[in-house]
Amino acid sequence: MKIQREDIHIISRHSNLTEQAIERVLKENVYNDKEMWKKFLRLFFITLGIGFTTAGIIFFFAYNWADLNKFAKLRLTEMLIIVTTVVVLLPKIKSSTRNIILTGSSFLVGVLFAVFGQIYQTGANAYDFFLAWTLFITLWVVVSNFAPLWLLYIVLINTTFILYTEQVVKDWPPILIITLLFLFNTAILLIFIFLEMDKKIENVPKWFTYILALGSVTFATAGVSFGLLDEDQSIFPVLALIVILMYGLGIWYGIKSKSGFYLSVIPLSIIIMISASILKKSEGAEMLLPVSLFIIVSVTLVIMKLVNLQKKWKNEK
Repeated sequence: MKIQREDIHIISRHSNLTEQAIERVLKENVYNDKEMWKKFLRLFFITLGIGFTTAGIIFFFAYNWADLNKFAKLRLTEMLIIVTTVVVLLPKIKSSTRNIILTGSSFLVGVLFAVFGQIYQTGANAYDFFLAWTLFITLWVVVSNFAPLWLLYIVLINTTFILYTEQVVKDWPPILIITLLFLFNTAILLIFIFLEMDKKIENVPKWFTYILALGSVTFATAGVSFGLLDEDQSIFPVLALIVILMYGLGIWYGIKSKSGFYLSVIPLSIIIMISASILKKSEGAEMLLPVSLFIIVSVTLVIMKLVNLQKKWKNEK
């Protein structure tokens, strides 16, 4: 296993290692060397350059929209997508650079459909616009297996579904929509976690699973809070049962993986839900003080528990 900074500090307190030896171990195992900084700066400037280029293309169309004919608009966007895709296929390009360029190409696909929608007045905020964008980058997402591109893909699916419920199936109750969004995002999160645990997928960034977990918890919190305050209770028991099961699984996984993120986000969500249930009992101002006291006490207890767990985990290393 890779030696961490905390491991070296623990060893130094219980051994006779000299300061020079500790410094040498830190340089070899912890500190970033020249090559690591070169790799970071290369990826950083490539990402920054592609991001600025994509933003420049979008602003170019926005500023010169009236002076361009519809064929020029479509031709320019299509040529940019073709060029970036051809660059991705070059064999000498590193995989990280290829994935970053492919992510920029995926954004350009959205620009292409937005231009098409503006020319033919199909609607840039219609659900089928985001549906087409999602479908046409599916192959790139699967092949690249790049976390930022996966995140874009998941956001597009959520956006497509939300717009579909607003524009097509307008009679669906809000709690049903939130429940389906919670189930979808939780399923995606569990798939990535289980694939990583089974070693079927490697190098899943922590920030990626954290964002997925945050989205899932957000939908769960909104759904339960809305269900507590809503008069229609037909779907709420199902949502509450699923949330209890998933939160129990999340706390178990947080303890097993020694991750303070899950052990802080889930209790915060529970505190918000309980506060909503307290407010449901009375709509008067007299309930604000008990709710405020409950939030202060509960958050303090959660922080104290997390601090104790962090100390325990450090001593176990």
